[in-house]
Amino acid sequence: MTTLNRILAVGAAGKFAGLVVPELVKRGAIVRGLVRHPEKVEEARANGATEIAIGDLSDRAAIESALQGVDGVFYLAPAFLQDEAQVGVQLVEAAKAAGVLRFVFSGAIHPVISQLANHNGKPAVEEALIRAGIQYTLLQPGVFYQNMAPALPVAAEHGVFAEPFSSTSTLGRVDYRDVAEVAALALTSDALAYGTFELTAGENTDRDHVVSIMSEVLGREVKSATPSFEQWAAMVHLPDAARPTQMLRAMYAYYDRHGLQGNSLTLRAILGREPRSLKAYFTELAQAQSLVNSR
Repeated sequence: MTTLNRILAVGAAGKFAGLVVPELVKRGAIVRGLVRHPEKVEEARANGATEIAIGDLSDRAAIESALQGVDGVFYLAPAFLQDEAQVGVQLVEAAKAAGVLRFVFSGAIHPVISQLANHNGKPAVEEALIRAGIQYTLLQPGVFYQNMAPALPVAAEHGVFAEPFSSTSTLGRVDYRDVAEVAALALTSDALAYGTFELTAGENTDRDHVVSIMSEVLGREVKSATPSFEQWAAMVHLPDAARPTQMLRAMYAYYDRHGLQGNSLTLRAILGREPRSLKAYFTELAQAQSLVNSR
């Protein structure tokens, strides 16, 4: 078994990569958190990073510095990252040059889908890892529960959960905390070495099922709505940026036609338990925000 002492967590202050840091610390790793801006340092430390590197992923010198003395790397690309494939490949190359022993890449379920721009930057990174000679683990999680977090208080207040695609399109979803556990296991043991793992939890769910869970958790009826993309963008105050808008429009158009299904067998097997359910996630969130029976 390869023992790793120091792991670089890219985006250690982030909403998702930040969940991996405490899981690594639980398993005895020293975590060096890479953050883009100095104002994120304290968030990374609060997550458990004891060392900090500051730098942009496109800055090769900063990345090479961050990788010095590191045994392992966790990498989840920031959302809507420009030149995602090129940035990821360069990170892999820099990790190899620095003598990194193990690299865990958290990508996306079904990265081969060419119509999903938020997925199709990932195969090049996966290929680079397979060719690099580093011990790799490729994670392909489904749609994150956490992306629905802003919608729950809206549903509690207005009784509506809206998304700009068919309410009967089914998606394979996952709590990223479960993905974080898998990532930490992969980085601190050989158990998942050289594996590619699709990670979704439970059954594929459509929005009609999601609102039934919301209704049960919140103690009030929540209805499903299907606005146009433009209406939805205005509702959620989508930033006026061309790249995210184009990517989201294409993503939801794909969901509308095909959904995005996954299988939960692998996640259950790795965790040795049932993955966190959507109902459990919403219940926890509702209790934390005092949303139950809100009207």
